[in-house]
Amino acid sequence: MTEQTQVIPQEGDPAPNFDLPATGGGRVSLAGLSGKPFVLYFYPKADTTGCTKEAQDFEAALAALGKTAPTVIGLSRDPVAAIEKFAKKAGLTFPLATDLEGEVVAAYGSWVEKSMYGRTYMGIDRSTFLVGADGRIARVWRKVKVPGHAAEVLKAAAALSGRPPGS
Repeated sequence: MTEQTQVIPQEGDPAPNFDLPATGGGRVSLAGLSGKPFVLYFYPKADTTGCTKEAQDFEAALAALGKTAPTVIGLSRDPVAAIEKFAKKAGLTFPLATDLEGEVVAAYGSWVEKSMYGRTYMGIDRSTFLVGADGRIARVWRKVKVPGHAAEVLKAAAALSGRPPGS
C-alpha cells in the first residue's frame, strides 16, 4: 500500500471505486452494484471473535429484512482462502471480499494507526458505509462497536430504500 495524503470520504461523497475478489470465486465491484444500495463494512480479521459476531449479526439482520435487504459486503485484507473458510464456518450468505494490497481500505479511510498495550501499528478501523443507489455515501459509521451495529445499519438501509423493514 502506498503512503499518500488520505482523503477520507464523507456522507454525500461518491463511493470510492473497487473491484475485488470475493467468496464463492466471485468478484464485487462498485460498477456491479450500480443502481442498487449496498452496505460495505470493513473488519480487521477473519474468524476472530468480534469479526465473527459482526458477520453473524449482519446475516441475522439480512434475514429479518427480507426483500428490503440491501447487498452487504464484508471486506478485510485477509487472503481469499481465509475469507472462504470464515464465510463457511460462520454460515454467511453475503459475500466477503479481500483487499490484499489495502488500496480500497485506504480509499475509504479505514486504514488507521491503532494502539494496543502501548504498541502502535496500522490496521483496519471497524467501519461501515451505506451507499445509495446513486453511488454516493449515504451514511458512515466509524470505530464501530459490534453489539447492535448490524441492525442499526440495515434499519438505515431500509429507510434509504423508502420501504419499511420486512416488506
